[in-house]
Amino acid sequence: MSRRFRLLAWAAAACTYLLIVLGAVVRITGSGLGCGEHWPRCYGRWFPPLDDVGTLIEWNHRLVAALVTVLVVALAATAWWESRDTGNGTREPFVRPSDPSLRSGQARPTVRLSLVALGLLITQILLGAVVVKLALPPWTVVLHLGTAMLLLATLLVIATSASPTPGWRPLGFSPGFRPGSVVLGVGFVTVLFGALTANLGAASACLGFPLCNGQLVPAGNSLQVLHWVHRLLGFALLATLAWWAWRTRRAGIVAALVLVLTQIGLAAAMVLHALPRGLQVAHAAVGTAVWGALVLAFRREAPLG
Repeated sequence: MSRRFRLLAWAAAACTYLLIVLGAVVRITGSGLGCGEHWPRCYGRWFPPLDDVGTLIEWNHRLVAALVTVLVVALAATAWWESRDTGNGTREPFVRPSDPSLRSGQARPTVRLSLVALGLLITQILLGAVVVKLALPPWTVVLHLGTAMLLLATLLVIATSASPTPGWRPLGFSPGFRPGSVVLGVGFVTVLFGALTANLGAASACLGFPLCNGQLVPAGNSLQVLHWVHRLLGFALLATLAWWAWRTRRAGIVAALVLVLTQIGLAAAMVLHALPRGLQVAHAAVGTAVWGALVLAFRREAPLG
């Protein structure tokens, strides 16, 4: 694998993280229709006047999305180019020699993952258009975020597979159970419930922390139940991650645990201070960082058995 490919992969992952955080800023500031119901143009123009804050935020979000598009397309093209036949019966040394796909002659995992990233990107773009055209229904916003998280995870897997740093597991199927897969699953579900909580207006349904309106089990409406389930998932993520960190004692997992503790602290501060926008943005940024840290920690885990 070339240095150019590694730089593209890490740059695409970093810009995708920025895109997710900017998407949270769009939601928190109510700028989702900052360009009206026009897509991909803004109020029917490619370069709209940016004298309105909502338009400025939404337009910058779209610009970063365009940058991510360029990087992911370039990544897929580079993956294909560097895995092509050289013309003398050999192939470019694109992935580790231990990769079984080199012996079987099948398509290499890194190339396939680059195409998966491209497919997720196309899905994300189409969902972004649907979100705008349908005037931000919550289910489309949640799907939009979930797809973005999957794209970020895919790009991180690609970047680590191309990295010369030792410790990353090679791509491909390996038999055996990985405890980190449980933590990763809990983390992804927690993210989706967080998006539901925010977009359905349930963020303020539970006052106080850690209890919900002074109750261990809220007896109120569905929004309180939704908020409470999100909190319980957050506590479940903390517990499973603490177990994983204790079991492995690896620095990357401990770092993810620290991020989760920070995230819970931000959540408590948000609720106790009536959801200030700054804390909401920080909560979204740290939550996305937690997801990235879980993916990276999982990439280093060896299966049991």
